Amino acid sequence: QVQMVESGGGLMQTGDSLRLSCEASGRTFSSDSMAWFRQIPGKERDFVAGITWGGGRTLYTDSVKGRFTISRDNAKDMVYLYLKMDNLKSEDTAAYYCASKANGFNYMSRDPEHYDYWGQGTQVTVSE
Repeated sequence: QVQMVESGGGLMQTGDSLRLSCEASGRTFSSDSMAWFRQIPGKERDFVAGITWGGGRTLYTDSVKGRFTISRDNAKDMVYLYLKMDNLKSEDTAAYYCASKANGFNYMSRDPEHYDYWGQGTQVTVSE
């Protein structure tokens, strides 16, 4: 069963740090490029950060540059995707989703339509 499962969300305060995790299993994800998106109710799903299959290149949306760090661990039968979030702001409040583009290798896209697999989301709420 192919699945991507996020964890690590919670209720935080402005300035806090948090690390989201995503466990991807059920197929070979190690050749995929991967990303984190976020979404608030009534809005489109927005790109947050992306990473190439080997982790050598990353891409961030401007609002999180210098605060968020995406990383991955390509284990034997599972890929772990992480998002370290520092200096959280109230505008970071959203549901966060991990996504994977099948055999994406070094291709990174900000368009959610380009991704093939998604997690169920984890909520991050930042209060002032």
